[in-house]
Amino acid sequence: MFYKKAETVLKEKKLDAILVSDGANMRYLSGFRGATGYLYITGRRRVLLTDSRYTEMAKAEAPDFEVMELAPRQRYGELLNSLMEADGVQNVGFEDQCLLFAAYQALQKACHGRLQTELGDSLDLLRSVKTEEEIACLAKAEEIGDQAFSHMLTVLKPGMTELEAAAELEYFMKTHGAEDLSFETIVASGVNSSMPHAMPGHKRIMAGDFVTMDFGCKYNGYCSDMTRTVVVGKAGERQKEIYGIVLEAQLAGLDAVKSGARCCDVDKVARDIITKAGYGECFGHSLGHSVGLYIHEAPNLAGSCETVLEPGMIQTVEPGIYLPGFGGVRIEDMVAVEKDGCRNLAHSPKELIEL
Repeated sequence: MFYKKAETVLKEKKLDAILVSDGANMRYLSGFRGATGYLYITGRRRVLLTDSRYTEMAKAEAPDFEVMELAPRQRYGELLNSLMEADGVQNVGFEDQCLLFAAYQALQKACHGRLQTELGDSLDLLRSVKTEEEIACLAKAEEIGDQAFSHMLTVLKPGMTELEAAAELEYFMKTHGAEDLSFETIVASGVNSSMPHAMPGHKRIMAGDFVTMDFGCKYNGYCSDMTRTVVVGKAGERQKEIYGIVLEAQLAGLDAVKSGARCCDVDKVARDIITKAGYGECFGHSLGHSVGLYIHEAPNLAGSCETVLEPGMIQTVEPGIYLPGFGGVRIEDMVAVEKDGCRNLAHSPKELIEL
């Protein structure tokens, strides 16, 4: 695992110890997939604290960590305080962006004020550049998504509800290698497709509807993310126009993704195309985001993000146009940043498909 990366944060922030509570960071640094516990890392020791439900799993998955089991009726703060006292620890860095306030208060009281340094996104950013092994997992998850989209092209039809279509997508992914979903599947048809994060409902898909499907799954913990918009039946001229603009913007965005490019500049390339076509106000979200153990990671392809892309970073490129009362289009691929461009991990067709 990548626990040695945490040591750089220890040194840079001049900490005695780091307390890790975020599930993705716990998995990244230790290998432990359990839902409960903490990592306690100093310059000399690495401890995984959990309860009896996960002890066996923790020992198998985190061989580089000493596993300590919470005793019955013992609280984490008590166990952590005993560790900190034994190690002479005073200044502990903690994940302020994910630790619940009530949990922070309890830990701070039990540990006599030792949680002194807010880590912000320091640990999250350790995950921003992926190894080839991580990218292979992301690519496999996206491959399952490709297969699921191909399957949907054979089953989508008028009369099917959005909920039925979402269930079909999810069932296919889980029976073809996915261990979980990356997020709640979005299937939005007709006028509902104007809502970027619409929730599938009982609306029946009708002939002539846009159907936007935004979906992803997990493989070995790593997420995929893909969006495709199709038309059930024949597309109208305005549908073709909007789809063509989004596709042009998406292809331009993909061309702009490369090592050395600023995230905000990539966003601008795609956004300018949509704005020039007269639909700038109908594209309200950022162009994309990173993906990894979480579906939304940093950096983002956003106008406010000046991060410079590096090889090994993952980005989605997902422009959209959303017209209330009419419908919307979004096209999304997930790519790996390379020196002279990007490697597209999605392979599903992007030309307008009429079913």
